[in-house]
Amino acid sequence: MKDSIKALFSLDGKVAIVTGGNGGIGKGIARGLAGAGATIVIAARNEAKTAEAVREIKEEFGVQVLGIKTDVRQEQEIISMKEKVLDTFGQVNILVSNAGIAIHKLPQEMSTTEWDENVEINLRSFFICANAVYPVMKKAGGGKIISIGSMTSILGAAALPAYGASKGGILQLTRSLAVAWSRDNIQVNCIMPGWINTGLSAVGKREIPGLNEMVLARTPAARWGEPEDLTGTAIFLASPASDYLTGVAIPVDGGFSISIF
Repeated sequence: MKDSIKALFSLDGKVAIVTGGNGGIGKGIARGLAGAGATIVIAARNEAKTAEAVREIKEEFGVQVLGIKTDVRQEQEIISMKEKVLDTFGQVNILVSNAGIAIHKLPQEMSTTEWDENVEINLRSFFICANAVYPVMKKAGGGKIISIGSMTSILGAAALPAYGASKGGILQLTRSLAVAWSRDNIQVNCIMPGWINTGLSAVGKREIPGLNEMVLARTPAARWGEPEDLTGTAIFLASPASDYLTGVAIPVDGGFSISIF
């Protein structure tokens, strides 16, 4: 019984692609999946940052880790990245679509170019990445796709109009893909992080007056989250333990989304 329970959460023999996996939430999730035994592919733009993440994960967890320079705004780069993964490892079992940006501006101050960039990187890339791995997962008899939403998937934020729209879209796309691909044994689920200490949130703290105080006051856990706080949920959604769970969005937010103050 003990061994069977462990096997439910094991990722041994699985290959996981994590877009934007060289820092912040993506790196935290990549580390968690590596700790559960998965081979990790980090697909991101910054080659130096990716190389450091690859080295760190290899040394700490002793799994295979591959970094591939990928600009998720470019469909052909995503397709080429997938092909390189298949050439190297022969399979893709898990996709974590994490790459994203946040532009902090009120709606009336945001340009169309900024809007397009936010939606392109956050939402469009998820659609392209998911479609890229779908035939591979279908042929293999199943797979796991994890999208990264946000509190702005369900709550409004005055200074994050494009980010919020893209994250709301990610939630709805997650549900649509889950319905479309369920019969292919592909589970598609969303993690909705709360306020997590990352490079993006550091920008928010600088640019949005009172943000830090608001987060601490409203979050029942009374702290900002850390990237490592997401790893348990990611392992669960990537593992056989979640085989009958699809189309759901799990808040990992210290209670922020259920508290009014």
